[in-house]
Amino acid sequence: MANPVQPTSGVLSPLGLDAVRLAPGFWGDRAALNREVTIAHCREWMEKEGWTANFRGARPRRGREFSDSEIYKLLEAMAWADHPALPELAETVALAQEDDGYLNTRWSGDRYTDFEWGHELYCYGHLIQAGVARLRMHGEDTLTQVVRSAADHICRRFMNTLETCGHPVVEMALVELYRATGVERYLEMARRFVERRGLPALGEIPFGRAYFQDDLPVRQARVFRGHAVRAVYFAAGAVDVAVETGDFELLKTIEAQWERTVARRTHLTGGMGSRHSDEAFGDDFELPPDRAYAETCASIGSIMLAHRLLLATGDVRYADLAERTMYNVLATGVALDGRSFFYANPLQVRVPAEQLTGVNHAAQNGLRSPWFDVSCCPNNIARTLASLAGYVATSDASGVQIHHHTPGEIRHAGLALRVETDYPWSGTVTVRVLERGSGRVSLRVPPWAAGATLTHRGVTEEVVPGYAAVERKWRAGEEIRLELPMTPRWTYPDRRVDALRGSVAVERGPLVYCAESVDDEPPLAHVSARVGPVTEHVVDGVVELDVDAVFDTPAGGAWPYGSAPEGDAPGAVTALRLVPYHRWGNRGPVSMRVWIPA
Repeated sequence: MANPVQPTSGVLSPLGLDAVRLAPGFWGDRAALNREVTIAHCREWMEKEGWTANFRGARPRRGREFSDSEIYKLLEAMAWADHPALPELAETVALAQEDDGYLNTRWSGDRYTDFEWGHELYCYGHLIQAGVARLRMHGEDTLTQVVRSAADHICRRFMNTLETCGHPVVEMALVELYRATGVERYLEMARRFVERRGLPALGEIPFGRAYFQDDLPVRQARVFRGHAVRAVYFAAGAVDVAVETGDFELLKTIEAQWERTVARRTHLTGGMGSRHSDEAFGDDFELPPDRAYAETCASIGSIMLAHRLLLATGDVRYADLAERTMYNVLATGVALDGRSFFYANPLQVRVPAEQLTGVNHAAQNGLRSPWFDVSCCPNNIARTLASLAGYVATSDASGVQIHHHTPGEIRHAGLALRVETDYPWSGTVTVRVLERGSGRVSLRVPPWAAGATLTHRGVTEEVVPGYAAVERKWRAGEEIRLELPMTPRWTYPDRRVDALRGSVAVERGPLVYCAESVDDEPPLAHVSARVGPVTEHVVDGVVELDVDAVFDTPAGGAWPYGSAPEGDAPGAVTALRLVPYHRWGNRGPVSMRVWIPA
Protein backbone atom coordinates (compact mmCIF):
# COMPACT_ATOMS: atom_id res chain seq x y z
CA MET A 1 0.00 0.00 0.00
CA ALA A 2 1.31 3.45 -0.93
CA ASN A 3 1.29 5.21 2.42
CA PRO A 4 3.79 7.32 4.40
CA VAL A 5 2.92 5.43 7.60
CA GLN A 6 2.04 1.73 7.40
CA PRO A 7 2.02 0.04 10.83
CA THR A 8 1.57 -3.70 11.04
CA SER A 9 -0.80 -3.39 14.00
CA GLY A 10 -3.01 -0.80 15.69
CA VAL A 11 -6.67 0.08 16.11
CA LEU A 12 -6.90 1.69 12.65
CA SER A 13 -5.20 0.98 9.32
CA PRO A 14 -4.34 3.92 7.05
CA LEU A 15 -5.73 4.15 3.54
CA GLY A 16 -2.98 5.20 1.21
CA LEU A 17 -2.56 7.16 -1.98
CA ASP A 18 -3.82 4.18 -3.97
CA ALA A 19 -7.13 4.21 -2.04
CA VAL A 20 -7.71 7.94 -1.54
CA ARG A 21 -7.75 10.38 -4.46
CA LEU A 22 -7.98 14.08 -3.69
CA ALA A 23 -10.23 16.16 -5.93
CA PRO A 24 -10.22 19.95 -6.43
CA GLY A 25 -10.89 21.70 -3.13
CA PHE A 26 -8.92 23.11 -0.22
CA TRP A 27 -6.36 20.30 0.00
CA GLY A 28 -6.66 18.94 -3.52
CA ASP A 29 -5.79 22.36 -4.93
CA ARG A 30 -2.76 22.63 -2.67
CA ALA A 31 -1.57 19.14 -3.56
CA ALA A 32 -1.85 19.98 -7.26
CA LEU A 33 0.00 23.27 -6.80
CA ASN A 34 2.68 21.42 -4.89
CA ARG A 35 3.11 18.88 -7.68
CA GLU A 36 3.07 21.46 -10.46
CA VAL A 37 4.95 24.38 -8.86
CA THR A 38 6.49 23.87 -5.42
CA ILE A 39 8.52 20.72 -6.16
CA ALA A 40 10.12 22.37 -9.21
CA HIS A 41 10.71 25.56 -7.22
CA CYS A 42 12.58 23.64 -4.51
CA ARG A 43 14.67 21.77 -7.04
CA GLU A 44 15.61 25.00 -8.87
CA TRP A 45 16.76 26.66 -5.65
CA MET A 46 18.85 23.67 -4.57
CA GLU A 47 20.54 23.67 -7.97
CA LYS A 48 21.08 27.44 -7.73
CA GLU A 49 22.53 27.21 -4.22
CA GLY A 50 24.85 24.36 -5.21
CA TRP A 51 23.40 21.76 -2.87
CA THR A 52 22.74 19.26 -5.66
CA ALA A 53 26.23 19.72 -7.08
CA ASN A 54 27.66 18.52 -3.76
CA PHE A 55 26.70 15.00 -4.80
CA ARG A 56 28.65 15.42 -8.03
CA GLY A 57 31.78 16.21 -6.03
CA ALA A 58 31.74 19.98 -6.53
CA ARG A 59 34.25 21.88 -4.39
CA PRO A 60 34.04 23.87 -2.28
CA ARG A 61 31.00 22.16 -0.83
CA ARG A 62 28.06 24.54 -0.41
CA GLY A 63 25.24 24.66 2.13
CA ARG A 64 24.90 23.80 5.79
CA GLU A 65 26.12 20.49 7.20
CA PHE A 66 22.60 19.04 6.82
CA SER A 67 21.81 20.29 3.32
CA ASP A 68 21.90 16.72 1.97
CA SER A 69 18.67 16.10 3.87
CA GLU A 70 16.86 18.71 1.77
CA ILE A 71 17.67 16.79 -1.41
CA TYR A 72 16.25 13.68 0.27
CA LYS A 73 13.03 15.41 1.35
CA LEU A 74 12.61 16.60 -2.21
CA LEU A 75 13.14 13.04 -3.44
CA GLU A 76 10.41 11.88 -1.08
CA ALA A 77 8.06 14.55 -2.40
CA MET A 78 8.87 13.46 -5.94
CA ALA A 79 8.26 9.82 -5.04
CA TRP A 80 4.79 10.45 -3.62
CA ALA A 81 3.94 12.75 -6.53
CA ASP A 82 5.31 10.24 -9.08
CA HIS A 83 7.41 13.08 -10.45
CA PRO A 84 9.31 12.36 -13.68
CA ALA A 85 12.47 14.12 -12.47
CA LEU A 86 13.08 11.63 -9.65
CA PRO A 87 15.29 9.09 -11.50
CA GLU A 88 17.78 11.74 -12.60
CA LEU A 89 18.08 13.22 -9.10
CA ALA A 90 18.38 9.74 -7.57
CA GLU A 91 21.26 8.91 -9.94
CA THR A 92 22.97 12.12 -8.84
CA VAL A 93 22.66 11.12 -5.17
CA ALA A 94 24.00 7.64 -5.91
CA LEU A 95 27.24 9.16 -7.23
CA ALA A 96 28.26 10.15 -3.70
CA GLN A 97 27.62 6.82 -1.97
CA GLU A 98 30.72 4.96 -0.81
CA ASP A 99 31.31 1.22 -1.16
CA ASP A 100 30.23 0.41 2.41
CA GLY A 101 26.98 2.38 2.12
CA TYR A 102 28.16 5.58 3.78
CA LEU A 103 26.64 8.66 2.16
CA ASN A 104 27.25 12.25 3.23
CA THR A 105 28.73 15.08 1.20
CA ARG A 106 29.85 17.08 4.26
CA TRP A 107 31.54 14.47 6.42
CA SER A 108 32.99 11.97 3.95
CA GLY A 109 36.57 11.32 5.08
CA ASP A 110 35.78 12.62 8.56
CA ARG A 111 32.91 10.35 9.59
CA TYR A 112 30.97 10.47 12.83
CA THR A 113 33.13 13.04 14.62
CA ASP A 114 30.29 15.32 15.74
CA PHE A 115 27.17 13.49 16.88
CA GLU A 116 25.76 16.62 18.53
CA TRP A 117 25.72 18.81 15.40
CA GLY A 118 26.89 16.69 12.48
CA HIS A 119 23.38 15.48 11.45
CA GLU A 120 24.71 12.39 9.65
CA LEU A 121 22.01 10.04 10.97
CA TYR A 122 19.41 12.78 10.50
CA CYS A 123 20.32 12.95 6.82
CA TYR A 124 20.11 9.16 6.57
CA GLY A 125 16.64 9.31 8.10
CA HIS A 126 15.32 11.54 5.33
CA LEU A 127 17.11 9.47 2.70
CA ILE A 128 15.44 6.33 4.02
CA GLN A 129 12.01 7.98 4.08
CA ALA A 130 12.50 8.91 0.42
CA GLY A 131 13.45 5.34 -0.38
CA VAL A 132 10.39 3.95 1.40
CA ALA A 133 8.17 6.30 -0.59
CA ARG A 134 9.79 5.17 -3.83
CA LEU A 135 9.51 1.50 -2.87
CA ARG A 136 5.79 1.83 -2.13
CA MET A 137 4.93 3.95 -5.15
CA HIS A 138 7.19 2.38 -7.76
CA GLY A 139 9.23 -0.60 -6.58
CA GLU A 140 12.95 -1.28 -6.55
CA ASP A 141 15.28 1.05 -8.43
CA THR A 142 18.47 3.05 -7.96
CA LEU A 143 17.10 5.07 -5.04
CA THR A 144 15.87 2.06 -3.09
CA GLN A 145 19.21 0.29 -3.62
CA VAL A 146 21.02 3.35 -2.26
CA VAL A 147 18.72 3.37 0.76
CA ARG A 148 19.11 -0.33 1.55
CA SER A 149 22.88 0.00 1.40
CA ALA A 150 22.83 3.07 3.69
CA ALA A 151 20.51 1.37 6.19
CA ASP A 152 22.72 -1.71 6.32
CA HIS A 153 25.73 0.52 6.93
CA ILE A 154 23.90 2.18 9.86
CA CYS A 155 23.13 -1.18 11.43
CA ARG A 156 26.71 -2.41 11.10
CA ARG A 157 28.13 0.81 12.52
CA PHE A 158 25.70 1.55 15.35
CA MET A 159 23.97 -1.65 16.49
CA ASN A 160 26.41 -2.31 19.33
CA THR A 161 27.39 1.21 20.39
CA LEU A 162 25.69 3.76 22.64
CA GLU A 163 25.92 6.57 20.07
CA THR A 164 23.03 8.45 18.52
CA CYS A 165 22.35 11.62 16.52
CA GLY A 166 21.68 15.07 17.91
CA HIS A 167 18.64 15.35 15.62
CA PRO A 168 16.14 12.46 15.66
CA VAL A 169 14.39 11.21 12.53
CA VAL A 170 16.33 8.07 11.68
CA GLU A 171 14.24 6.17 14.23
CA MET A 172 10.90 6.45 12.41
CA ALA A 173 12.63 6.06 9.05
CA LEU A 174 14.18 2.73 10.05
CA VAL A 175 10.86 1.46 11.39
CA GLU A 176 9.13 2.38 8.14
CA LEU A 177 11.87 0.62 6.16
CA TYR A 178 11.30 -2.46 8.32
CA ARG A 179 7.60 -2.25 7.55
CA ALA A 180 8.32 -1.99 3.83
CA THR A 181 10.94 -4.76 3.64
CA GLY A 182 10.39 -7.05 6.64
CA VAL A 183 14.10 -6.83 7.58
CA GLU A 184 14.14 -7.21 11.38
CA ARG A 185 17.47 -5.50 12.02
CA TYR A 186 16.06 -2.14 10.92
CA LEU A 187 13.43 -2.30 13.65
CA GLU A 188 15.97 -3.40 16.24
CA MET A 189 18.30 -0.56 15.30
CA ALA A 190 15.46 1.93 15.68
CA ARG A 191 14.53 0.48 19.07
CA ARG A 192 18.09 0.85 20.32
CA PHE A 193 18.30 4.44 19.10
CA VAL A 194 15.11 5.25 21.03
CA GLU A 195 16.23 3.57 24.24
CA ARG A 196 19.76 4.99 24.36
CA ARG A 197 18.74 8.65 24.07
CA GLY A 198 18.76 10.22 27.53
CA LEU A 199 21.24 7.80 29.12
CA PRO A 200 22.82 10.33 28.16
CA ALA A 201 24.17 9.60 24.70
CA LEU A 202 25.38 13.08 23.66
CA GLY A 203 27.74 15.72 24.99
CA GLU A 204 26.94 18.89 26.89
CA ILE A 205 25.93 21.97 24.88
CA PRO A 206 24.98 25.53 25.94
CA PHE A 207 21.26 24.81 25.39
CA GLY A 208 21.44 21.82 27.75
CA ARG A 209 20.76 18.16 27.07
CA ALA A 210 17.00 18.74 26.93
CA TYR A 211 17.59 20.41 23.56
CA PHE A 212 18.33 16.90 22.21
CA GLN A 213 15.76 15.14 24.45
CA ASP A 214 18.91 13.61 25.96
CA ASP A 215 18.33 14.80 29.53
CA LEU A 216 16.07 11.86 30.48
CA PRO A 217 15.37 8.40 29.08
CA VAL A 218 12.15 8.51 27.09
CA ARG A 219 10.18 6.55 29.68
CA GLN A 220 10.97 9.04 32.44
CA ALA A 221 9.98 12.23 30.62
CA ARG A 222 6.58 13.81 31.29
CA VAL A 223 6.31 16.37 28.50
CA PHE A 224 7.90 17.34 25.17
CA ARG A 225 10.80 19.70 25.76
CA GLY A 226 13.84 21.11 24.04
CA HIS A 227 14.07 21.74 20.29
CA ALA A 228 10.50 21.33 19.05
CA VAL A 229 11.24 19.57 15.76
CA ARG A 230 13.60 17.14 17.43
CA ALA A 231 11.03 16.45 20.16
CA VAL A 232 8.10 15.56 17.91
CA TYR A 233 10.25 13.57 15.45
CA PHE A 234 11.65 11.56 18.35
CA ALA A 235 8.18 10.97 19.80
CA ALA A 236 6.93 9.77 16.40
CA GLY A 237 9.80 7.32 16.19
CA ALA A 238 9.09 6.09 19.71
CA VAL A 239 5.44 5.45 18.77
CA ASP A 240 6.55 3.49 15.71
CA VAL A 241 8.88 1.36 17.82
CA ALA A 242 6.19 0.83 20.46
CA VAL A 243 3.61 -0.29 17.90
CA GLU A 244 5.93 -2.71 16.11
CA THR A 245 7.40 -4.25 19.28
CA GLY A 246 4.14 -4.39 21.24
CA ASP A 247 5.56 -2.06 23.89
CA PHE A 248 2.31 -0.79 25.42
CA GLU A 249 4.16 1.00 28.23
CA LEU A 250 6.19 3.08 25.77
CA LEU A 251 3.07 3.96 23.78
CA LYS A 252 1.25 5.14 26.92
CA THR A 253 4.30 7.19 27.89
CA ILE A 254 4.23 9.13 24.60
CA GLU A 255 0.46 9.57 24.88
CA ALA A 256 0.88 11.14 28.32
CA GLN A 257 3.67 13.43 27.08
CA TRP A 258 1.52 14.49 24.12
CA GLU A 259 -1.48 15.22 26.34
CA ARG A 260 0.49 17.45 28.69
CA THR A 261 2.18 19.23 25.79
CA VAL A 262 -1.10 19.97 24.02
CA ALA A 263 -2.67 21.21 27.26
CA ARG A 264 0.20 23.51 28.26
CA ARG A 265 2.72 24.12 25.47
CA THR A 266 0.79 24.42 22.20
CA HIS A 267 -0.36 27.58 20.43
CA LEU A 268 -3.94 28.16 19.28
CA THR A 269 -2.92 27.34 15.71
CA GLY A 270 -1.51 23.98 16.76
CA GLY A 271 1.99 25.39 16.39
CA MET A 272 4.66 24.10 18.77
CA GLY A 273 7.72 25.97 20.04
CA SER A 274 7.88 29.29 21.91
CA ARG A 275 11.56 30.18 22.05
CA HIS A 276 13.58 31.69 19.22
CA SER A 277 17.01 31.15 20.80
CA ASP A 278 16.87 27.37 20.50
CA GLU A 279 13.68 26.81 18.43
CA ALA A 280 12.31 25.13 21.51
CA PHE A 281 9.31 24.50 23.68
CA GLY A 282 8.98 26.91 26.57
CA ASP A 283 7.80 26.12 30.06
CA ASP A 284 4.17 25.30 30.74
CA PHE A 285 1.89 28.16 29.54
CA GLU A 286 4.83 30.07 28.06
CA LEU A 287 3.02 30.96 24.82
CA PRO A 288 3.77 34.55 23.76
CA PRO A 289 2.09 35.45 20.46
CA ASP A 290 4.78 37.75 19.07
CA ARG A 291 7.63 35.47 20.09
CA ALA A 292 5.91 32.27 19.05
CA TYR A 293 8.41 30.36 16.94
CA ALA A 294 6.07 27.56 15.87
CA GLU A 295 8.41 26.36 13.15
CA THR A 296 6.64 24.87 10.15
CA CYS A 297 8.71 21.69 10.46
CA ALA A 298 7.65 21.26 14.08
CA SER A 299 4.02 21.41 13.03
CA ILE A 300 4.57 18.89 10.26
CA GLY A 301 6.21 16.64 12.83
CA SER A 302 3.22 17.19 15.12
CA ILE A 303 0.87 16.07 12.32
CA MET A 304 3.01 12.97 11.74
CA LEU A 305 2.96 12.16 15.46
CA ALA A 306 -0.79 12.75 15.85
CA HIS A 307 -1.49 10.53 12.85
CA ARG A 308 0.60 7.72 14.32
CA LEU A 309 -1.18 8.01 17.67
CA LEU A 310 -4.54 8.01 15.88
CA LEU A 311 -3.67 4.78 14.07
CA ALA A 312 -2.37 3.15 17.25
CA THR A 313 -5.31 4.08 19.50
CA GLY A 314 -8.27 5.18 17.37
CA ASP A 315 -8.68 8.20 19.68
CA VAL A 316 -10.36 11.08 17.83
CA ARG A 317 -8.46 13.79 19.72
CA TYR A 318 -5.35 13.05 17.66
CA ALA A 319 -7.23 13.73 14.41
CA ASP A 320 -8.64 16.90 15.99
CA LEU A 321 -5.18 18.31 16.66
CA ALA A 322 -3.90 17.20 13.27
CA GLU A 323 -6.73 19.11 11.57
CA ARG A 324 -6.05 22.27 13.59
CA THR A 325 -2.38 22.12 12.69
CA MET A 326 -2.99 21.31 9.03
CA TYR A 327 -5.29 24.27 8.41
CA ASN A 328 -3.46 26.79 10.56
CA VAL A 329 0.23 25.97 10.11
CA LEU A 330 0.79 23.59 7.21
CA ALA A 331 -1.50 25.64 4.95
CA THR A 332 0.09 28.83 6.27
CA GLY A 333 3.63 27.71 5.59
CA VAL A 334 3.38 28.09 1.81
CA ALA A 335 2.09 31.14 -0.07
CA LEU A 336 -0.88 30.93 -2.39
CA ASP A 337 1.49 30.89 -5.39
CA GLY A 338 3.44 27.89 -4.05
CA ARG A 339 6.76 29.73 -4.33
CA SER A 340 7.46 31.29 -0.92
CA PHE A 341 7.35 29.96 2.61
CA PHE A 342 7.20 30.70 6.31
CA TYR A 343 9.86 29.13 8.50
CA ALA A 344 8.44 30.46 11.78
CA ASN A 345 4.72 31.09 12.35
CA PRO A 346 4.21 33.82 14.98
CA LEU A 347 0.74 34.83 16.13
CA GLN A 348 1.63 38.51 16.08
CA VAL A 349 3.90 40.63 13.89
CA ARG A 350 4.29 44.15 15.24
CA VAL A 351 6.12 45.81 12.35
CA PRO A 352 5.91 44.81 8.66
CA ALA A 353 9.12 43.21 7.42
CA GLU A 354 11.14 44.41 4.46
CA GLN A 355 10.33 42.59 1.23
CA LEU A 356 12.91 40.02 0.11
CA THR A 357 13.36 38.33 -3.26
CA GLY A 358 16.38 36.13 -2.52
CA VAL A 359 17.61 33.94 0.32
CA ASN A 360 16.23 34.93 3.72
CA HIS A 361 18.91 34.92 6.40
CA ALA A 362 16.42 35.71 9.21
CA ALA A 363 13.84 32.93 9.19
CA GLN A 364 11.74 34.45 11.98
CA ASN A 365 11.12 37.90 10.51
CA GLY A 366 7.44 37.39 9.68
CA LEU A 367 7.83 37.18 5.93
CA ARG A 368 7.35 34.37 3.45
CA SER A 369 10.53 33.95 1.48
CA PRO A 370 11.46 31.96 -1.63
CA TRP A 371 14.38 30.28 0.14
CA PHE A 372 16.32 30.21 3.41
CA ASP A 373 19.86 29.42 4.52
CA VAL A 374 18.20 26.53 6.35
CA SER A 375 15.46 25.46 3.94
CA CYS A 376 14.08 22.48 5.82
CA CYS A 377 10.54 23.88 5.75
CA PRO A 378 9.91 24.26 1.98
CA ASN A 379 10.93 20.66 1.29
CA ASN A 380 9.07 19.38 4.34
CA ILE A 381 5.93 21.10 3.06
CA ALA A 382 6.50 19.59 -0.38
CA ARG A 383 6.76 16.00 0.88
CA THR A 384 3.80 16.41 3.24
CA LEU A 385 1.44 17.85 0.63
CA ALA A 386 2.56 15.17 -1.83
CA SER A 387 1.54 12.43 0.63
CA LEU A 388 -1.44 14.19 2.23
CA ALA A 389 -4.01 11.76 0.80
CA GLY A 390 -2.51 9.15 3.11
CA TYR A 391 -3.74 11.06 6.17
CA VAL A 392 -7.38 11.49 5.12
CA ALA A 393 -9.04 8.15 5.93
CA THR A 394 -8.51 4.84 7.69
CA SER A 395 -10.18 1.46 7.96
CA ASP A 396 -10.87 -1.24 10.49
CA ALA A 397 -12.85 -4.48 10.43
CA SER A 398 -16.15 -2.56 10.44
CA GLY A 399 -15.51 -0.16 7.55
CA VAL A 400 -14.00 3.24 6.74
CA GLN A 401 -13.34 6.30 8.89
CA ILE A 402 -13.03 9.76 7.29
CA HIS A 403 -10.94 12.00 9.53
CA HIS A 404 -10.32 14.98 7.26
CA HIS A 405 -13.17 16.40 5.20
CA THR A 406 -11.92 17.16 1.71
CA PRO A 407 -13.28 16.42 -1.76
CA GLY A 408 -12.14 13.14 -3.26
CA GLU A 409 -12.81 9.46 -3.70
CA ILE A 410 -12.17 6.68 -1.21
CA ARG A 411 -12.17 3.00 -2.15
CA HIS A 412 -11.62 0.14 0.25
CA ALA A 413 -12.86 -3.45 0.59
CA GLY A 414 -15.99 -3.05 -1.51
CA LEU A 415 -16.79 0.47 -0.33
CA ALA A 416 -16.54 3.18 -3.00
CA LEU A 417 -17.27 6.69 -1.75
CA ARG A 418 -17.16 10.20 -3.15
CA VAL A 419 -16.78 13.08 -0.70
CA GLU A 420 -18.18 16.44 -1.82
CA THR A 421 -17.67 19.52 0.34
CA ASP A 422 -16.56 23.13 0.36
CA TYR A 423 -15.05 22.64 3.83
CA PRO A 424 -13.66 24.65 5.61
CA TRP A 425 -15.78 27.47 4.15
CA SER A 426 -18.98 25.42 4.39
CA GLY A 427 -19.88 22.87 7.04
CA THR A 428 -21.77 20.60 4.65
CA VAL A 429 -20.01 17.30 3.93
CA THR A 430 -21.78 14.89 1.57
CA VAL A 431 -20.59 11.31 1.16
CA ARG A 432 -22.06 9.60 -1.91
CA VAL A 433 -21.91 5.83 -2.40
CA LEU A 434 -20.63 5.00 -5.89
CA GLU A 435 -21.12 1.22 -5.93
CA ARG A 436 -23.04 -1.41 -4.03
CA GLY A 437 -21.24 -2.54 -0.90
CA SER A 438 -21.50 -2.95 2.83
CA GLY A 439 -19.79 -1.66 5.94
CA ARG A 440 -19.72 1.23 8.36
CA VAL A 441 -18.90 4.75 7.20
CA SER A 442 -17.72 7.04 10.03
CA LEU A 443 -17.23 10.79 9.75
CA ARG A 444 -15.30 12.80 12.31
CA VAL A 445 -17.25 15.50 14.14
CA PRO A 446 -14.78 18.14 15.46
CA PRO A 447 -14.92 19.26 19.11
CA TRP A 448 -16.16 22.76 18.17
CA ALA A 449 -19.15 21.37 16.20
CA ALA A 450 -21.80 21.14 18.94
CA GLY A 451 -25.21 20.83 17.30
CA ALA A 452 -23.93 18.99 14.22
CA THR A 453 -26.44 16.79 12.37
CA LEU A 454 -26.23 13.69 10.21
CA THR A 455 -28.83 12.91 7.54
CA HIS A 456 -29.34 9.56 5.84
CA ARG A 457 -32.37 8.09 4.04
CA GLY A 458 -34.47 11.10 5.00
CA VAL A 459 -33.71 10.88 8.72
CA THR A 460 -31.79 13.69 10.42
CA GLU A 461 -30.32 13.29 13.89
CA GLU A 462 -28.02 15.37 16.03
CA VAL A 463 -24.53 13.96 16.51
CA VAL A 464 -21.96 14.80 19.14
CA PRO A 465 -18.24 15.47 18.67
CA GLY A 466 -16.34 12.28 17.96
CA TYR A 467 -17.43 10.04 15.11
CA ALA A 468 -20.84 9.86 13.45
CA ALA A 469 -21.34 6.47 11.83
CA VAL A 470 -23.83 4.72 9.57
CA GLU A 471 -23.54 0.98 8.95
CA ARG A 472 -25.58 -0.93 6.37
CA LYS A 473 -25.64 -2.57 2.98
CA TRP A 474 -25.25 0.33 0.58
CA ARG A 475 -26.92 1.01 -2.73
CA ALA A 476 -25.19 3.05 -5.40
CA GLY A 477 -26.33 6.66 -5.20
CA GLU A 478 -27.09 6.70 -1.48
CA GLU A 479 -25.84 9.71 0.47
CA ILE A 480 -24.82 10.67 3.97
CA ARG A 481 -24.83 14.38 4.76
CA LEU A 482 -22.98 15.82 7.74
CA GLU A 483 -23.79 19.41 8.70
CA LEU A 484 -21.19 21.08 10.90
CA PRO A 485 -22.16 24.46 12.44
CA MET A 486 -19.74 27.10 11.18
CA THR A 487 -20.77 29.99 13.42
CA PRO A 488 -17.75 32.17 14.28
CA ARG A 489 -16.76 31.86 17.92
CA TRP A 490 -14.76 33.95 20.36
CA THR A 491 -11.88 32.11 21.99
CA TYR A 492 -10.36 32.97 25.37
CA PRO A 493 -6.93 31.86 26.65
CA ASP A 494 -6.25 29.97 29.85
CA ARG A 495 -5.51 32.71 32.38
CA ARG A 496 -2.21 30.98 33.21
CA VAL A 497 -0.91 32.09 29.78
CA ASP A 498 0.47 35.41 31.02
CA ALA A 499 1.21 36.81 27.57
CA LEU A 500 -2.42 36.40 26.47
CA ARG A 501 -4.32 37.45 29.58
CA GLY A 502 -7.12 39.86 28.69
CA SER A 503 -7.03 39.00 24.98
CA VAL A 504 -9.44 37.18 22.67
CA ALA A 505 -9.25 35.44 19.30
CA VAL A 506 -11.83 34.42 16.73
CA GLU A 507 -12.25 31.00 15.14
CA ARG A 508 -14.65 29.64 12.56
CA GLY A 509 -14.78 25.93 11.90
CA PRO A 510 -11.20 24.62 11.92
CA LEU A 511 -9.76 28.03 11.06
CA VAL A 512 -8.05 30.53 13.32
CA TYR A 513 -8.53 34.14 12.14
CA CYS A 514 -6.28 37.17 12.39
CA ALA A 515 -6.16 40.87 11.62
CA GLU A 516 -3.53 42.06 9.19
CA SER A 517 -2.60 45.58 8.18
CA VAL A 518 -0.69 46.54 5.05
CA ASP A 519 1.69 49.42 5.83
CA ASP A 520 0.42 49.11 9.43
CA GLU A 521 -2.76 51.04 8.66
CA PRO A 522 -4.76 50.76 10.84
CA PRO A 523 -2.14 50.38 13.60
CA LEU A 524 -2.84 46.95 15.09
CA ALA A 525 -0.76 47.69 18.18
CA HIS A 526 -3.56 50.05 19.29
CA VAL A 527 -6.59 47.87 18.56
CA SER A 528 -9.06 46.50 21.10
CA ALA A 529 -11.88 44.13 20.21
CA ARG A 530 -15.46 44.44 21.43
CA VAL A 531 -16.74 40.92 22.03
CA GLY A 532 -20.10 40.63 20.33
CA PRO A 533 -21.68 39.71 16.99
CA VAL A 534 -19.40 38.66 14.15
CA THR A 535 -20.33 39.44 10.54
CA GLU A 536 -19.33 37.11 7.70
CA HIS A 537 -18.28 38.23 4.22
CA VAL A 538 -17.46 35.93 1.30
CA VAL A 539 -14.61 37.37 -0.77
CA ASP A 540 -13.59 35.30 -3.81
CA GLY A 541 -14.90 32.17 -2.13
CA VAL A 542 -13.08 32.88 1.15
CA VAL A 543 -15.00 33.65 4.35
CA GLU A 544 -13.69 36.80 6.05
CA LEU A 545 -15.08 38.22 9.28
CA ASP A 546 -15.84 41.66 10.73
CA VAL A 547 -15.76 42.32 14.47
CA ASP A 548 -16.30 45.56 16.38
CA ALA A 549 -13.08 47.22 17.46
CA VAL A 550 -11.67 50.47 18.80
CA PHE A 551 -8.34 51.97 17.73
CA ASP A 552 -6.77 53.92 20.55
CA THR A 553 -3.74 56.18 20.15
CA PRO A 554 -2.33 56.55 23.68
CA ALA A 555 -1.13 59.93 24.82
CA GLY A 556 2.62 60.30 24.67
CA GLY A 557 4.50 60.00 27.92
CA ALA A 558 7.92 59.37 29.37
CA TRP A 559 6.90 56.24 31.29
CA PRO A 560 4.57 53.40 30.15
CA TYR A 561 3.37 52.53 33.67
CA GLY A 562 1.04 54.15 36.18
CA SER A 563 -0.56 53.94 39.61
CA ALA A 564 -4.06 53.17 38.30
CA PRO A 565 -5.35 50.67 35.73
CA GLU A 566 -6.09 51.89 32.24
CA GLY A 567 -9.74 52.40 31.42
CA ASP A 568 -11.51 51.24 28.31
CA ALA A 569 -9.89 52.32 25.08
CA PRO A 570 -11.49 55.62 23.98
CA GLY A 571 -12.57 56.14 20.42
CA ALA A 572 -15.31 55.28 17.97
CA VAL A 573 -16.27 51.67 17.37
CA THR A 574 -15.37 50.52 13.87
CA ALA A 575 -15.32 47.26 11.95
CA LEU A 576 -12.09 45.27 12.01
CA ARG A 577 -11.68 42.78 9.15
CA LEU A 578 -10.28 39.36 10.06
CA VAL A 579 -8.89 36.90 7.52
CA PRO A 580 -8.04 33.21 7.90
CA TYR A 581 -4.62 32.96 9.51
CA HIS A 582 -3.39 30.65 6.76
CA ARG A 583 -3.89 33.46 4.21
CA TRP A 584 -2.05 36.25 6.04
CA GLY A 585 0.99 37.83 4.41
CA ASN A 586 0.00 37.06 0.81
CA ARG A 587 -0.25 40.78 0.01
CA GLY A 588 3.32 41.54 0.98
CA PRO A 589 4.78 42.74 4.30
CA VAL A 590 2.09 43.41 6.92
CA SER A 591 1.58 43.67 10.65
CA MET A 592 -0.64 40.92 12.01
CA ARG A 593 -2.19 39.63 15.21
CA VAL A 594 -4.35 36.68 16.22
CA TRP A 595 -4.86 37.61 19.88
CA ILE A 596 -6.46 41.04 20.37
CA PRO A 597 -6.98 42.86 23.70
CA ALA A 598 -10.63 42.66 24.69
